[in-house]
Amino acid sequence: MIKKISPLILLLAVFTFSSCSEKKVEVSKPLYELQTNVVIPTFEAKSAFQYIKEQIKFGPRNPNSMAHAAALNYLTNTLSKFTQTVIKQPFTYTGYNGEKLQFTNIIAKFNPKNKNRIMICAHWDSRPRSEHAKDPAKRKLPVLGANDGASGVGVILELARILSKNKIDYGIDLVLFDGEDYGLESDLPNFSLGSKYYSSKIMNDTYPAFAVLLDLVGDKDAQFPIESNSKNYAPDIVNMFWNKAAEIGADKFTFGVSQPIYDDHIPLNQAGIKTIDIIDSELIGANTPVERRNYWHSDKDTIENIGVETLQQVGDVLTNIIYSLKFNY
Repeated sequence: MIKKISPLILLLAVFTFSSCSEKKVEVSKPLYELQTNVVIPTFEAKSAFQYIKEQIKFGPRNPNSMAHAAALNYLTNTLSKFTQTVIKQPFTYTGYNGEKLQFTNIIAKFNPKNKNRIMICAHWDSRPRSEHAKDPAKRKLPVLGANDGASGVGVILELARILSKNKIDYGIDLVLFDGEDYGLESDLPNFSLGSKYYSSKIMNDTYPAFAVLLDLVGDKDAQFPIESNSKNYAPDIVNMFWNKAAEIGADKFTFGVSQPIYDDHIPLNQAGIKTIDIIDSELIGANTPVERRNYWHSDKDTIENIGVETLQQVGDVLTNIIYSLKFNY
């Protein structure tokens, strides 16, 4: 049965449809975006290289060693030259065979009161054993860690120097984690101890919009594919960094995807901090096609492997992101 529709009801329906169709849908701005045509400060890769050399002068920086204590003072004092807000975050941990370990995360804040923040991080400790040393007699010796630890820290110290001279209008936390490399291989609960502790305490602080972890970023023949866990946890941040690398010609950043790696970015992501890992993933396992590069977790992780051009590309990508980034709220 077909009912007649009164002219008045029809008119109201048309008016209502017209009013809805003319209403503009407001699209909110993203929290942050990258600006174009901005001035990017120069990243001095030779300065980052020197910061690596200064760290390894102390020797292996494994926990509870004299070199570990000396490096803690050096890193704290160096960062204090660039910002007044340097925080030491000490914690203790019971290791293998009841070993009592003293660890300290180091946090350097720029614009500490600004709620819009990002984080750049690395680990500053070095491994207490060299499982992959070719000489069996050296496998119980600690690792010098020129690349595995000191390279990421060297880049961060250079970023701190740049930030002290070239101000930004949002906040950055430069965080150096301790205890990343303590565990026996495959014993994940005893890895990333500093980032786990940091993540457990961040409830009392401001969460960064995103974070970037630097690990194994100094080898002269480094390649930085997209690390699988980073892609899963923070695909938008991965895209932002790798697209910027392609834009500026940083060809060590490749769009292939590596195996998933357990690193300091995992506890951060699990705590709700969207974090990516820039890492020369082929080094993991000390089984690369290039024999020189098979020094992971061995006595061969020395300054001879470090390349200024690699540090330059990593630093250029970071400074381009940092100084192009604009928060909209």
